Amino acid sequence: MIKRISILILALIATSAYAQKNKKQPLPYLQVDKAINAISAVMIHDVVNPPAASRYYAYVTMGAYNLVSLNNKDIVPVNNFIKSYNQDNQISIPQDKYDHSIAAMYCILETGKQMLPSGYMIQEDEDKYIVLLKESGINDEVIKQSIAAATEMAAKVIKYSKSDNYGKLSGRLRYSPIKGGKNWFPTPPMYMEAVEPNWKTIRPMFIDSSNQFIPVRPATFSTDSTSEFYKEAMAVYKVSKNMSVEQNMIANFWDCNPFAVTTSGHMMIGFKKISPGGHWMNIVGIVVKKAGLSFDRSIQVATLVAMTEMDAFITCWDEKYRSNGIRPETFINKYIDIKWTPLLQTPPFPEYPSGHAVLSNSSAGVLSYLLGDKFAFTDDSEIPYGVGPRDFKSFKQAAEEASLSRFYGGIHFKDAIVNGNQQGRDVAAAAVKKLKAAGVNPLTY
Repeated sequence: MIKRISILILALIATSAYAQKNKKQPLPYLQVDKAINAISAVMIHDVVNPPAASRYYAYVTMGAYNLVSLNNKDIVPVNNFIKSYNQDNQISIPQDKYDHSIAAMYCILETGKQMLPSGYMIQEDEDKYIVLLKESGINDEVIKQSIAAATEMAAKVIKYSKSDNYGKLSGRLRYSPIKGGKNWFPTPPMYMEAVEPNWKTIRPMFIDSSNQFIPVRPATFSTDSTSEFYKEAMAVYKVSKNMSVEQNMIANFWDCNPFAVTTSGHMMIGFKKISPGGHWMNIVGIVVKKAGLSFDRSIQVATLVAMTEMDAFITCWDEKYRSNGIRPETFINKYIDIKWTPLLQTPPFPEYPSGHAVLSNSSAGVLSYLLGDKFAFTDDSEIPYGVGPRDFKSFKQAAEEASLSRFYGGIHFKDAIVNGNQQGRDVAAAAVKKLKAAGVNPLTY
């Protein structure tokens, strides 16, 4: 009996030790959020627009994912769920010569360094990372071989990225705004030209085409005060006139406008902020730590969310330039109140549907599949911009708040949010369907 109890106690101790090992904070040199934050910092510096930012996040994480899947049979290879991905992921460095986790971290940085306009800035992050590895007692030869593995994989991913039609965008017809009527027209204070009018031509990841999930038609444009469209505009106007403290905070917390500027006399001052996709990637960094996920699983979550974000913007932008909807600011200034200004600065692209709605619901859908639909977390993504933190009981709740923030901010009509929510859920459902078919299951933690 004593022997059996001793064995049971040892088993419990072993189980407890295993649980603690998997729940402890990641090693200083294996914190996924640090590498992603380095990428985000350069994109903020470059004022990368939201669709393009989602593309960069997808590719910088893809190489890391490939290195993890090569070394962990539990991580399903990319080509099992991304039909366009047919790259040979084998690298020349023997697996016993490098540390795949270190290689994956370095690959995120190296891919960003080579792809981003100001990628040269990431050299400093790479140099600091090598110093950190040495301070952590990692063998010089392992560091050398891990960097070589990362560089090889980054080259493969960059080669794949060059076939997604991004390089052809500059050769396509530019967008010519049409003033008057239902059409979108540049808005104050900078009256910037339309952002990425041809983004629908970018090759998607999970979805089959940019127009796979066309949302229902928005309210028909009308200046008749009894029309549905006019009522939509009045709803935006009224909420701005009776804004609660909480509504104001929600709007500012989810602003995420890389193009924000303010005027001071004859000067215009720009405020660089994280993109909507960057905000959700930061949420990924928060929740994988809270869940105590292993490094490999953390990379998996980050990559799958990033790929979904890329698809969200492709399908959203497809509709934006199809419906070419007028922004509330333009309509209200012309037909309701010439002096009215929205709480948030209106982004430079058509109104319908809400990009925040599509992006947030697609990201939340995949996160809910992987980590559960009741995962509570505290989002501190906007603290650097003077807002937050905010607590959420689920990813769905966060997505709903992010979507509604655009109504409070005065930059979207309600139907752009409601129907954008559905489009985002559809994108997530398509991604989850392919992940299930490939054998990517919900995570345990």
